[in-house]
Amino acid sequence: MTEHQRPHAQRQHDGAGTEAPVSSTPRKNGPYKGVSEELAAWMRTGWADTERRDLRPLEQAPYTAKRRAALSARFPGERLVIPAGQLKTRSNDTEYPFRPSSDYVYLTGDQSDGGCLVLEPTGDGDHEATAYLLPRSNRENGEFWLDGQGELWTGRRNSLAESGQLLGLATHDVRELATVLRAAPSAPTRILRGHDHALERVLRELRDDEAAEQEAAERDSELATHLADVRLVKDEWEIGQLQRAVDSTVRGFADVVAALPRARATSERYIEGTFFLRARVEGNDVGYGTIAAAGPNSTTLHWQRNDGPVRDGEMVLLDAGVETTTLYTADVTRTLPVSGTFSETQRRVYELVLAAQEAGIAEVAPGKPFVAYHEAAQRVLAEGLVEWGLLEGPADRVVELGLQRRYSLHGTGHMLGLDVHDCAIARTECYVDGVLEPGMVLTVEPGLYFQPDDLTVPEELRGIGVRIEDDVAVTDDGNRVLSADLPRRPEDVEAWLAGSSPAV
Repeated sequence: MTEHQRPHAQRQHDGAGTEAPVSSTPRKNGPYKGVSEELAAWMRTGWADTERRDLRPLEQAPYTAKRRAALSARFPGERLVIPAGQLKTRSNDTEYPFRPSSDYVYLTGDQSDGGCLVLEPTGDGDHEATAYLLPRSNRENGEFWLDGQGELWTGRRNSLAESGQLLGLATHDVRELATVLRAAPSAPTRILRGHDHALERVLRELRDDEAAEQEAAERDSELATHLADVRLVKDEWEIGQLQRAVDSTVRGFADVVAALPRARATSERYIEGTFFLRARVEGNDVGYGTIAAAGPNSTTLHWQRNDGPVRDGEMVLLDAGVETTTLYTADVTRTLPVSGTFSETQRRVYELVLAAQEAGIAEVAPGKPFVAYHEAAQRVLAEGLVEWGLLEGPADRVVELGLQRRYSLHGTGHMLGLDVHDCAIARTECYVDGVLEPGMVLTVEPGLYFQPDDLTVPEELRGIGVRIEDDVAVTDDGNRVLSADLPRRPEDVEAWLAGSSPAV
């Protein structure tokens, strides 16, 4: 990685214009001491016009427009500010890859860092929507080559006109947004907090006292909760994106199965890296940190060190999901015998978890309570653990007291979408205490985890962890398992590992 000639520009929303000259002050330890007038003049000339004038709107543009209209109707007369978020420092002067806030993506389809959607009330109960974005780097003031975030350093950006065509939105320079907000402070304003501290600071400056700030915080929380509520039900375009994510994930699991011999010679990292290759080739990234947990590591729910050995005679639990280029993610888990065949004990645990999952999937249907599938799966696990003599029955007592949780630990699933744990701040009455509706997508993922040091279970069970997870869409008349192409039954898993399963 080459060193920038100067520190990254502070791209805050301070109202700065676009024509100010960019300082040529060199980095403390950079090799160049300045920019000559001759070089600066030369760099301003000789550049072709690369403006794209024949762009078509993004595929999701009609859907994002409907979502903005619904949001406008919910908050008439109020200014709504939805930031994308800013780059975050990884170390020193390098940043993490940018991933915009999910609500911003949901409402715009844009993925630009530093962007912001503003819905400005028009006075008739409607809103005018504007995407505030960073325009192309200025060629006159040297920004494009002297600024650490200039286009010669980080790549070409869309112009404001290009973004407008793609998004179906009016666009303005985001560096003017702070001035816009300060100039029109009277409209009640809500902001999606936690993504752009500079914008939040601007709005705080416009409030009179602590009481006004507390009221604003409550109003902002209502906005965030409402967005989580409406995202619970996916439209047909979103379902299609989730199916794309799942299909790529299925291929990623097939890649891992083919690579298991090499993983045995290295570590869990080989599994992680193999899946990551598929995610980057077919999507944007992984939707969350891959869990590649072999042997006793499989009993740690969120094992992400992925530095353990992959040994014959043990199982590997792979929990992974591809995130599409539109940022929807899959979330799938399979537990595989490394040698290709389950031992008798491994198979016994696996079959109990599979029975629990099938009972859970059967309860996913419109009108059913969200918790029905969790309760069905947990009951099957409890009955099995009582039958094995690990818990004192009857099963009703076990479930009532939650005793099975020593070995099952987590809930049976969660909503899925732009976030792997989607809509996490939705109202409880709409989510866990609500009922399932067509268009909801959720995971069904029971598991059993017998810790290596758990003296309450026979030694043969210690260090065995099994989770089976599929992504399930609620349909008008039941459900559809989006990840049905991945083998689940133990005999099918063994055939898959032996190379005799249908090509995926």
